[in-house]
Amino acid sequence: MYSPNFDVSKRKKNNIKFIILHYTGMKNEKHALNRLTSLNSKVSCHYFITYSGKVLNLVPDLYVSWHAGESSWKNKKFLNSNSIGIEISNPGHENKYEYFKTKQIKSLFLLVSFLKKKYKIKNSNILGHSDIAPDRKKDPGEKFPWKLMYKKKLSIWHNKKESTLKKLRNVKCTKHEELKFFNNLKKIGYNAKYRIYMIKAFQRRFRQNLVSGKVDKECLLISFSLLKINKY
Repeated sequence: MYSPNFDVSKRKKNNIKFIILHYTGMKNEKHALNRLTSLNSKVSCHYFITYSGKVLNLVPDLYVSWHAGESSWKNKKFLNSNSIGIEISNPGHENKYEYFKTKQIKSLFLLVSFLKKKYKIKNSNILGHSDIAPDRKKDPGEKFPWKLMYKKKLSIWHNKKESTLKKLRNVKCTKHEELKFFNNLKKIGYNAKYRIYMIKAFQRRFRQNLVSGKVDKECLLISFSLLKINKY
């Protein structure tokens, strides 16, 4: 099964710099697949992972699929041209959001590992849709296993212990500390234009057990840790 929604001209292999992870956000897997392969929808992805863990290639890698939309990361905008999009079947926040199936995650990790090696993609460039479009998107969300992905050497994470972080949770930051936090997120890659939204995007990624939309000292510490141990 293929999607007709892609740019006609091929891109070069070395143009692929990012992997963007999505959830489908639809109640029914069949409807999600139909939407991604319908000419009228004008959306698509390169890979689709079913509930059973089956991987479908809807658009060949060297063609630009339409999965990211209006997006940005660091100095890049409209990331479709530089990325591979992977959709994972999941109802999403609007339809009783649930944890991803073990079979899905196993298939995803194998796929990402393969793509990372093939296109020499950095761990810091393996992102969620909400990272690159925080004002519009929540996926893959706080139930996605980013920490486990990091343990498989397929993503980034911080190096702070949970016991240390808990002590700082909900501890209010000063205005100066808040500015430091936003500056850190800008260095990591988030678009500073979307301050309010990028707090939740950051929390869905790196502080998943509390998505409050408020900056606290726990978030600040995590942001410093990410900058210290990862290459940006």
